[in-house]
Amino acid sequence: MTGGRVLAYGLLGLPLAFAALPVYVHLPRYYAAVAGMELALLGGILLAARLLDAAVDPFLGWLADRVPRRRMLALALPLFAAGFVALFTPPADGAAGWLLGALALTYLGFSAASVAYQAWGADVGADSAERTRLTAAREGCGLLGVILAAALPGLLAADPEAGVARLAWLLPPLLLLAALPAFALVGPGAPPPGPAAPPWPALSRVLADAAFRRLLAVFVANGIAAALPATLFLFFVADVLRAGAAGGPLLALYFVAGAAGLPLWVALAARVGRVGAWLAGMALSIVAFSGAALLGPGDVAAFAAICLLSGLALGADLAMPAALAADHGERLGQAGACFGVWNLVAKLNLALAAGLALPLLAAFGYAPGGESGLAALGLAYALLPLAFKALAAALLWRWRHFLENR
Repeated sequence: MTGGRVLAYGLLGLPLAFAALPVYVHLPRYYAAVAGMELALLGGILLAARLLDAAVDPFLGWLADRVPRRRMLALALPLFAAGFVALFTPPADGAAGWLLGALALTYLGFSAASVAYQAWGADVGADSAERTRLTAAREGCGLLGVILAAALPGLLAADPEAGVARLAWLLPPLLLLAALPAFALVGPGAPPPGPAAPPWPALSRVLADAAFRRLLAVFVANGIAAALPATLFLFFVADVLRAGAAGGPLLALYFVAGAAGLPLWVALAARVGRVGAWLAGMALSIVAFSGAALLGPGDVAAFAAICLLSGLALGADLAMPAALAADHGERLGQAGACFGVWNLVAKLNLALAAGLALPLLAAFGYAPGGESGLAALGLAYALLPLAFKALAAALLWRWRHFLENR
């Protein structure tokens, strides 16, 4: 596959990731500030929508194996765009019902598009090396989308909420500009395998595969290791480093390093395999993050170095596991079902991280903006992820011969 077709495929990852950051980071504050919604009600709506979203993913994966990938994408992207714009244009009255409906529409469109998009990449890649290039292009463009979404609200308006509202209107044209070259230049992939079968046998077949189950186990441990610091990042910067204003630039540094490192991990994977490259990325992440628990007020420069190195390691976490999952999906002839389960697990990782870290911190007396429980925050932010990352590396090393399909 030519570089132009690889780039045309990967470019669609930019608007998909561009929209994810506002939904997960800006949305709670937006509805509290603009709609005046109580935090308890807001939290309940967000939790219900996220659980529903995760539960639908396996069905969407089954559906992606029954209909052409590009047709599913073409139907999902307008739903996603409409829901996203609606999220950030709530009415003066009835904001709670509006939020729930807009979230349901956004999540449905986003999840259906993501599953079909990932399965499409698995289909059009002729071999493992090509699927790795396609995955890296998708994740690299996705990182650029995250960086844009982090930077643009402050440039679009002085008021953060107004900037996010204006940001929402950029998604439909971005989706259109990214989808046109993808649909024009990237091949259709494999045709649907035949008449629709019930979803649960198809999903059971995927989960019955021992190699895919082992890959999922590594992905869960590694995903929690990544989701814990993601959940606690802003708390750590504001209350441990006492540098809340540096949160945005530090996040940008992390994601820019991730985008810059992706080509290096792809090149390394070509030499030592995806499992070897993933193990190297885990080792770099462990080394980079090992000193975070020792930081205190004012240690912004040291933390910036940690963000830089752990951001470089992020490229391996983004490209290698998804490329391995694509290989296993093609081997089983059910790439859609594989990525439906894969996305379900990824979303549960985020939910589990929050459910594990926040109650633990509360039990140790931590409250945002306070003086107590800061040692617990440092340990939860830095050491707990290291334990999960070490577990993931140990499992990956133990099962390395089952997971690589070169």
